[in-house]
Amino acid sequence: MNNRWVALAIVFVTRTSMGYQFQSVASVGPLLVPALGLTWAQLGTLIGLYMLPGAFFALPGGMLGQRFGERRTVVASLALMVAGGLVTAASHGFAVAAAGRVLSGAGAVLMNILLAKMVADWFAEGELTTAMAVMLSSWPVGLGLAAATLGGLATRSSWRMAIVATGLAAALGLVLIAFVYRDPPRAPGGASGPADRRATLPRREVKLAVSAGFAWGCFNASLVAVIAFGPGMLMARGASLGDAGFIVSLAIWVTILSVPLGGLLTDRLGRANLVIVAGSITAALATLLLPALPHPLLAFCLLGLAIGAPPGAMMALLPKAVAAERLATALGVYYTVFYVVMALAQPAAGAVRDLSGNPAAPIAFAALVMAATVLGLALFRGVERAAPRQMRV
Repeated sequence: MNNRWVALAIVFVTRTSMGYQFQSVASVGPLLVPALGLTWAQLGTLIGLYMLPGAFFALPGGMLGQRFGERRTVVASLALMVAGGLVTAASHGFAVAAAGRVLSGAGAVLMNILLAKMVADWFAEGELTTAMAVMLSSWPVGLGLAAATLGGLATRSSWRMAIVATGLAAALGLVLIAFVYRDPPRAPGGASGPADRRATLPRREVKLAVSAGFAWGCFNASLVAVIAFGPGMLMARGASLGDAGFIVSLAIWVTILSVPLGGLLTDRLGRANLVIVAGSITAALATLLLPALPHPLLAFCLLGLAIGAPPGAMMALLPKAVAAERLATALGVYYTVFYVVMALAQPAAGAVRDLSGNPAAPIAFAALVMAATVLGLALFRGVERAAPRQMRV
């Protein structure tokens, strides 16, 4: 298997399992709460615990991939996702379910980092932005599939079977990576010896990873805040819970098309800075206008369209600036910052809602966070200009 598009397809299917598993608890929540005797706050905690390992394991995960090889580490990470799903499905209380979510989330963190490295290796010589954009669209596909299928599966069988299904999805990815996926025929940098597995990053590349991770964290945290607090804003305007959730979800579904198209546009234009800045500012304005626009269905579709341009270009920033033999470790730093920003932004958005008493206040906060993406890009380019790229340490 020497076709890079086949490799990308395998990565896409494998990464879809992450969104599918993340969304599973929310999809079966109405059945899970009475079955395990949970409060809704505990349900929300179970949802969030999937992302928590990212703040602690992203950097070690990148270093593990650097040391043992990306493909081997991804197989191990998928095994953790399978095991975590089974633990959650077998739980009879909050503590065991939480342990399962943390376990599966740790696997997802490792997988997420190293799949990006694998795509960067295959597409190092061209169309990297398009490839990254296609890879990123697997997340909303997983979310959408979970929302569309797991509730019905849980109703027809049980919530446990629905959670088990997410473990099976991770198992499919494990089989694909272990037995079908192959490494690129020629590794970027032209070397594969022990020296290429060193994990130490020069200060320049640490700064690049931190600034790029901050930009990517702000971009995603803004969208997550809109998805989390948008239904409350719409319900305050008279929408039902079901209608509000459907309308907000349109922003996610549109990104399945807009993100790959945005990556293709960036590769054609060759103007990554323009795409990121224009796209982020447009998305910030679209977010700010959500409470004011009279037709919310159209408004959320426009938001999904606006956020499609920057992601591919943003994910390609680090692979284009960091030496390939240190990219996995750099991505570990990148995702550590990303998960910290994601973790801090959501409580902050909730605090804005509590302090203001205005259901639309978190949406305005999300617009501000989106605009901060441009600051992260400016810091990244500043570091690039200040010091030349080093190919080896």
